[in-house]
Amino acid sequence: MLTKTVLAAILAITMSGAAFAAEPAKTGQSAKGPTLTNDQGMTLYTFDKDANGKSACNGPCAANWPPLSAPGDAQASGGYTVIARDDGSRQWAYRGRPLYTWVKDAKPGDITGDGFLNGAWHVAMP
Repeated sequence: MLTKTVLAAILAITMSGAAFAAEPAKTGQSAKGPTLTNDQGMTLYTFDKDANGKSACNGPCAANWPPLSAPGDAQASGGYTVIARDDGSRQWAYRGRPLYTWVKDAKPGDITGDGFLNGAWHVAMP
């Protein structure tokens, strides 16, 4: 009987853990202090022209500012939500702001996109 109880407990813990996905971004360091980063440690950015949980960065813009992609089964957690993009793909947002990387950042900690386009792009802060 003890074995069934232990197995049931392990199963319950395993299943409850599946409901909690890891956050889509990590916290890294830059010259501006703590920043949100992707899994590779590259700085994430927000764009002032995004509004109401919708990305305004599509086409050539998205080629230079790749969206932080969210898988089809992604679930909102903490301050993170998932938005639908114009092309039908899904993107992570933090506190309602879609997240992007910048193609000209070469290594973790780079923040060369901060202030780009007359200050419209900003380092995403935790």
